[in-house]
Formats: sequence, structure tokens, C-alpha cells
Amino acid sequence: MPRRYPQPRRRPVAVRHVRQRNFRKEEEGYGAIRALDPKTGEKKWDFKMVNFTESGVLSTAGDLVFGGGMEGNFVALDARTGELLWHVNLGGPSASGPISYAVDGKQYIVGTGQGSMFVFALPE
Repeated sequence: MPRRYPQPRRRPVAVRHVRQRNFRKEEEGYGAIRALDPKTGEKKWDFKMVNFTESGVLSTAGDLVFGGGMEGNFVALDARTGELLWHVNLGGPSASGPISYAVDGKQYIVGTGQGSMFVFALPE
């Protein structure tokens, strides 16, 4: 006869959903990806982030800017306006700048998060 082991007691787990703000208030401080006019130094736009970033940014000939932050968000921005076009959370801090490469004419972007590299193909 098979031996029966008692089932572990399961306690209900309270789940609290917290909506993350996309940036902090000015007085709290925040990180940003900032575009400057190379001729005048004038600020063109800021993309405010929840936290600061230690990684670089990458701009492409197709007017895209890629970057990541300490909260794990990896973003694609319109280089002319700073508008958020796409984002994904990579699970942890982005500690290095994005990389771009092409294979057989297809362009790819590499982002980092939580000590791993993630590769995304750009649309045609």
C-alpha cells in the first residue's frame, strides 16, 4: 500500500498590484534620456525615466533611439520627438549600452537586463 504524506497547508497569498509611474516628480529626481541639438547645445526633448541609467544609448539611421534604465525597462524612442514607440521590461538593471548588428540585411538590437542579453529584430 503506498504511503500517504500529508499535503502542505496553503495559506492565501495577498497580491497587491502596484501601477508603476513612468517618471518621478521634479522634486524627487529622475533619470532621463535627453536629446540635444549638436550645433547649439539646446535641449530638444527629455524622456523621463523612473530611475537613473548607467547604460549608454544607441541611435540609428532610421531615427530610433534605444536605451534602458535601472528599473529594467528597455525603450525605443522617436529620435526627433522623444516619443515612446516601444518598451519591454528585461527583468533587471540595464548595465550596458544597446548594440545593433545586421544579418542578411535584417537589423537587430541587443539590450541587457538582469545580467542577460536580449535580441530584438527591427521591423522591415
